[in-house]
Order: sequence, then C-alpha cells, then structure tokens
Amino acid sequence: IFGKGVLVTGESGVGKSELALDLINRGHVLVADDRVDAYHMHNKIVGKAPQLLKGYLEIRGIGIIDVVKMFGARAFLNDIHIEFIIHLEHFDKLKAYERVGNEETFEDIMSVQIPKLTLPVKEGRNMSVLVESAVTNFTLKQMGINSSQDFENMVFQHIVDINEKNGIK
Repeated sequence: IFGKGVLVTGESGVGKSELALDLINRGHVLVADDRVDAYHMHNKIVGKAPQLLKGYLEIRGIGIIDVVKMFGARAFLNDIHIEFIIHLEHFDKLKAYERVGNEETFEDIMSVQIPKLTLPVKEGRNMSVLVESAVTNFTLKQMGINSSQDFENMVFQHIVDINEKNGIK
C-alpha cells in the first residue's frame, strides 16, 4: 500500500480478503491472501505467498480470483518487506479504541518489532480508505511528522495560555 509492506491480520470472516480486493482495485498490490510465509532476512521480515496460493484471492460468495488475470501483472508482487501491521477486529462497543493516535503498539515477529495498528471493523466504514489513511499516517511518522503529538502539544499550549491569561501558573 503506497509502497509499504502491510500485513493485514484478523480473525476469519472479518473482511481481510474483501479489503485486499478493494485495495487492489484502488491500485495497490497483493503479495498473499490467506497465508503469508514470513522470513527473517537482514533484521527485516519478508512476507511471501506459499507457492500453491500465489496470485490467488478467495472471496466468500464469489470464489477464487486470479489477481494477475483480473487486474494485470501490476496487481501482484512475489514478496515484500513487512513494515506495518494492521489488525482488523470486529467492533466492540465496550472496548476503548485509540482516538488520538499517540499510543504505539508493536508485534514481535521472529524478534523483529513491527508497528501495529488495530482497526475496528463496523458496517458502513470504508475500510480501504481507513487503511490507506493509516498507512499514510505511518509513513508521515517515519518522516518525523506526528499529527497526534502536534495536536497534543497545541492543546497543552492552549491550556497554558488560558491559565496565564487568568493569572494561574
């Protein structure tokens, strides 16, 4: 997604393959569906599809799709460095989800810590746009641009300014 290796995880039926299909349709690339073989190479994790599943996507209700025949060679890549994990989970109204975005979590894969974001899946959410936004935000953070931190700093400064204006230190 936008040149980043993104591993999408989640329980069966959460919508991973449908999300992959939509992302491919939006110009992104598939490496693997259903199972990703991961290799530790030069302190990086590389993901690729098992030979039998290479280039195929399973969509419930439709069946097996040959990604290259349907979308062209540009839609498939043999392997990729996994840089970011997006975990999809069914929305739970009792769970408190991250709202500001300053909390960072990681997943350990073969002793490599990979940044991870959990996205709640709920009917009506445009998951492909959310995933693209999450990847763009991840890329900006890698470049040193952290909108969440900037926002928190701005709110803190606003509180300081109000307190100073009211004579509170």
